[in-house]
Amino acid sequence: MKTFGLLLLSATLWLSACSPNNVEDVKSWEKYFTQHKLEGCFMLFDNGQGTFKVYNIDRAKERFLPASTFKIFNSLVGLQTGVISDTNMVIQLDSVHLTMAEAFRASSVPYYQEVARRIGKDTMQHWLDSVQYGNRKISRIDSFWLDNSLQISPDEELGFVKQLYFNQLPFQQRVQELVSAVMLQEVTPKYKLAYKTGWGMSGAKNIAWIAGWIEENKHPCFFVLNFETEDKSLDIRKVRMEILRNILKEEGFFEGKK
Repeated sequence: MKTFGLLLLSATLWLSACSPNNVEDVKSWEKYFTQHKLEGCFMLFDNGQGTFKVYNIDRAKERFLPASTFKIFNSLVGLQTGVISDTNMVIQLDSVHLTMAEAFRASSVPYYQEVARRIGKDTMQHWLDSVQYGNRKISRIDSFWLDNSLQISPDEELGFVKQLYFNQLPFQQRVQELVSAVMLQEVTPKYKLAYKTGWGMSGAKNIAWIAGWIEENKHPCFFVLNFETEDKSLDIRKVRMEILRNILKEEGFFEGKK
């Protein structure tokens, strides 16, 4: 397993200039997880300051299925290879017609399963290896990011979205810019918020994700939220956004002052 990027600077996905001295273990974030009896972690990297804030650093080193956060990678490969022509490309799913942008924001599994089938196992493996995405394991080409074959750590996810933002991944610049644009969920005069959510099952556990960045005054900060629960009654979609917003608000975001 790749260890936390601050301790293994050679990790391909991770940041180029960091040291253990600039990591702050933020205990105050624990309340957002214990409120819902969650085991989770949150990572926040301030690109301008070069500093990290992390809750539950041990979990940040563990790998989990990426679930729908893999749609970021799947989109990149699809666009790079021409399987997806652009974000307006429609794939018909029974009676439903979705563009890539619509499928990304709706987190349509069938759309991206078809994209993966068209990419093919060998080509997908090539790009997983090139990017060094998680453990790089493929089982079935249309389910490997959902069935616990492919796994990635929150640490690696954070490095991945940071490289995407700065067009530093081994894909064409146009491809990276298109995917970054489709990740953009909120644009206000004070901030821009871009992310992809994910939700999958590992045995009896629900694994939830949000990975992305918030930008104020052209200053990006990158974040990853990851947690697990066996509570079938928990509204995961609501809770993960609640945790994200509460932590970012606690850190002074959404005011346009960063």
